[in-house]
Amino acid sequence: MIFSKQLRYWYLHNKRDLPWRTTIDPYTIWVSEIILQQTRVDQGMSYYFQFIKNFPTVFHLAAASEEQVLKLWQGLGYYSRARNLHFSAKYIVNELNGNFPITYNELLKLKGVGDYTASAIASICFNEPTAVVDGNVYRVLARYFGIDIAINSSRGIKTFKQLAQQLIDEENPGTYNQAIMEFGALMCKPNNPDCEICPLNNSCFALSKNSVKDLPIKEKKAKVKTRHFNYIVIHSRDHQTKIVKRKTGIWQNLYEFPLIETNSIIDEEQLIEHEIFKELFCDLDVNVELFDKEVLVHKLTHQHIYTKFWVVTTGSSSNFSLPWKTIKKYPVPALIDNFLNRYKIN
Repeated sequence: MIFSKQLRYWYLHNKRDLPWRTTIDPYTIWVSEIILQQTRVDQGMSYYFQFIKNFPTVFHLAAASEEQVLKLWQGLGYYSRARNLHFSAKYIVNELNGNFPITYNELLKLKGVGDYTASAIASICFNEPTAVVDGNVYRVLARYFGIDIAINSSRGIKTFKQLAQQLIDEENPGTYNQAIMEFGALMCKPNNPDCEICPLNNSCFALSKNSVKDLPIKEKKAKVKTRHFNYIVIHSRDHQTKIVKRKTGIWQNLYEFPLIETNSIIDEEQLIEHEIFKELFCDLDVNVELFDKEVLVHKLTHQHIYTKFWVVTTGSSSNFSLPWKTIKKYPVPALIDNFLNRYKIN
């Protein structure tokens, strides 16, 4: 089709020089695709280089500890991606004898690999004509063909996948898939797309109807949950502190300071009276000081976390055995890492 040929021609002349485009190694492509899920290319690039440097093969990744993997992932967010990547690496090494899956259907069996990632790896590495559909593809197809079905609805997901599959260049599926994604990232952007110089502007439905800003359509998101975190930053006389490994949630297996989660903002008096605080310090002589006078707001996809860091100094270190100088070795959420970068040890 003319649409597919024009995209491929545009891509070959305008594509960015990205490191994962110089290889068809499935492990490398897999790592890049997982990192770039919900991450901008400019943000993910340094993580990609560090990840490949530390884990150059699936065997290296499988042999690593989860803490090592999470530490390298620190700051990227969506930590389940890293845990799934690690889990699947061990599966490939231990169950598949290190042989990477080579088909779309086999790739789908990897934990954390869905339709998009399986399609990307299968087409780029193994020339299987299976179409990718990501945010960029949704946007290009919705605008060019004038599709007003919500992209996050069951009907929309099915409709766009079928259309994308019809349009794919079966002789060059990997190049085509990368072309339409790159086109959405550089030309058909979410805001201020370059319609005047777009090679498809003569046949774009949205441009002809002056509805570029209206497409694609999304159903309303779920209500954002509000949470209130009070972190207890313990600082003993001889520079000892305490962190704990989180057992559940999006930050599972990351480390954080002892946490008191409340239904609303609390003051110092309420903090000291809380049972978790009393359990931590019993009858110890302590001094409590709020690190930042303003409540910090950490915004995630489905929740906003209102956070206070309470610095508690005490002369006793019997219950707190982690030296401050070692705390940076542990994988922590970005919220904690940002605090550690600001907190100066006296």
